[in-house]
Amino acid sequence: MKVGFVSLGCSKNLVDTEKTIDIFKKHGYDIVNNPKEAEIIVINTCGFIETAKEEAINTILEMAEYKKENCKYIIAMGCLVQRYREELEKSLPEVDLFIKYDEYDTIWSQIDNLINKDIIHEKEEDIPFNKLQDRVITTGDNFAYVKIADGCNNCCTFCAIPYIRGRFESRPMEDIIEEVKKLDKNDDKQLMKNSEIIEEKNIQNVRVIQTGCFGLCAKGPIVIIRPEDTFYANCKPEDCEEIINSHILEGKIVERLLCKDIDGSIVKKLDDLQFYKKQKRIALKNCGVINPEDIDEYIAFDGYKALEKVLFEMTPESVIEEVKNSGLRGRGGAGFPTGKKWELTRAAKEKQKYVVCNADEGDPGAFMDRSILEGDPHSVVEAMIIAGYSIGANKGYIYVRAEYPIAVHRFDIAIKQARQYGLLGNNIFGTEFSFDIEIRLGAGAFVCGEETALLESIEGRRGQPRLKPPYPANEGLWGKPTLINNVETYANITRIILNGADWYSNIGTENSKGTKVFALGGNVVNVGLVEVPMGTTLREIVYDIGGGIPNGRDFKAAQTGGPSGGCIPKEHLDTPIDYESLKTIGSMMGSGGLIVMDDSKCMVNLAKFYLDFTVDESCGKCTPCRIGTKRMLEILTKICDGKADIQDLEKLEQLAINICRTAVCGLGQTAPNPVLSTLKYFREEYLDHIKHKTCKVGECKALTNISINPQKCKGCGICKRNCPVNAISGEPKQVHIIDKDICIKCGTCVANCPFHAIG
Repeated sequence: MKVGFVSLGCSKNLVDTEKTIDIFKKHGYDIVNNPKEAEIIVINTCGFIETAKEEAINTILEMAEYKKENCKYIIAMGCLVQRYREELEKSLPEVDLFIKYDEYDTIWSQIDNLINKDIIHEKEEDIPFNKLQDRVITTGDNFAYVKIADGCNNCCTFCAIPYIRGRFESRPMEDIIEEVKKLDKNDDKQLMKNSEIIEEKNIQNVRVIQTGCFGLCAKGPIVIIRPEDTFYANCKPEDCEEIINSHILEGKIVERLLCKDIDGSIVKKLDDLQFYKKQKRIALKNCGVINPEDIDEYIAFDGYKALEKVLFEMTPESVIEEVKNSGLRGRGGAGFPTGKKWELTRAAKEKQKYVVCNADEGDPGAFMDRSILEGDPHSVVEAMIIAGYSIGANKGYIYVRAEYPIAVHRFDIAIKQARQYGLLGNNIFGTEFSFDIEIRLGAGAFVCGEETALLESIEGRRGQPRLKPPYPANEGLWGKPTLINNVETYANITRIILNGADWYSNIGTENSKGTKVFALGGNVVNVGLVEVPMGTTLREIVYDIGGGIPNGRDFKAAQTGGPSGGCIPKEHLDTPIDYESLKTIGSMMGSGGLIVMDDSKCMVNLAKFYLDFTVDESCGKCTPCRIGTKRMLEILTKICDGKADIQDLEKLEQLAINICRTAVCGLGQTAPNPVLSTLKYFREEYLDHIKHKTCKVGECKALTNISINPQKCKGCGICKRNCPVNAISGEPKQVHIIDKDICIKCGTCVANCPFHAIG
């Protein structure tokens, strides 16, 4: 018999699915990818949150349709079954077998009893589910999941996992190592496969190089053939051999893989894309161009040339003067003049000084620093060495989030390579100057992006902001003068040294020089990383570079600065993106996250989302941030639930203003910004929620009224079949109705109605 699998939810479910596939294969069953061909369909469900429950139920109902064709049995397993088995057995008669987690040890016995219940045969033994097996990898050629634990250690609040997966149970380390070794042996990386193809065909003068991010995430995975720069977009592993056979061996471009531009035209070269035409890449100069794990490639692109110039042609004072004259400002958010910060740190009288790189990129939707570290780590290493020479430091630290494993890995390689070449360590380039760098990993606390909290974390203490003054330039790491800049700031330094301050200062605006890297995301066609001159308008970024709003919808707002920033409405689309302009309209530059929203978004709910993040990430040191933001979130929740009055809106606004004035650190002081900016530009939405108890875009479920239009309803029954809670009733070809007491306002019926009769 043929078996098809559908796996929903987390990576643990994927591993469980793979183990179940292996059990079926060992009992002689064929695995198929197309459910239409399957005689048995196994659905591994997720029931962690309500939306996951809805998705799982809808998937089961969708798969049940195949029972009219080849499918004989539907089997459901996983979190949803563990959590709601009794409810599901009553509501889903289409499912022939439900298997809970605590029944996995007898998984084959249950399946065998279902399939072969009328056949007398010698009983086959169960294959232990928790025993290390020969995994069938379904996660792709480049990676595979390894499950290290089941259950939970009860550390997180408001979490359903302890009630679903049970007690925490770790696997023995030796089992994990054994499985990883097997996976490594049996599942070669696609990059290696490409190299093997080239080796097998004896192709000369061709190399396969893995680069950092090209920036255009919407078109990834990307393959570029150089030197002609042919650009292939949305490539799959199975496309690689065709590219090699056709393009490399025969010189024929693979037309179907060429990228389509915003206007639908075919583009053969990367630089011909509209996405890149208005960009000016300085910090991202080498990203997507060089192999980040090869120092020789970095050197070939003028790498460490700036360091050589600094050590042999410039004094520390002249380096600082050059950085000051360039007009470079800190790219971490505050925009403090970089050269001034270097000057203040050098002026400090202590002999021991430190250089720190802030790579703790915690803003939701931000990935600028990550991309630089993954694509061009040596640019940061070189800049930190230059900074050390300028301020008189011999030691540097980079504080990077542990959630960036590739960035950490490549930066570690860069440090080791620089030491091997004599570019780090004692007597660099044969001079008397010595400097070295160490990596420190952060645990993902948003507050550690604040410079003094970061210093506390490096020192081994809890990441909480210090009172200022004194500033780090005078008392930083272990009480010594410390220079702190973020990744993007350092990534500009070498270009300034090589090309001169005048060159850099001619880019951008009068008070905001150079370029800025943005992580462009949200409701925009070309999601990705963009670097534009300061002063570029929001309209140019969203429409000329980003390709506009998808699905024919209208632009509503853009969020800059992450949880500390504000929302920019449509009337300010032509605002130049620079430090002063954004501040004027109630937003801020931040580290560079730029989230675009279309007209389907509720701005009240958006403010609630960001404040929820801030409340969760508050370090708790000061009362305004710890308590004040929580009270603000409570009021916003009341508004979204339709339980607030106009006095609550006044309290919300006053609380926001007071927190801005009284919080200890910059993160607390800017936490109310999303609320204040949405109140300023979208106040009518707050009033609709409070006075009329409506959310016009339908994002606030408590204020959403879903009904069926009797003039449009055809009685097809699709809404009824897809409703996860059976809230819809009606006879075939008759107008259906929704029971509002049962309806959970999930929107499934709205999405599935072919006649647009529900809204």
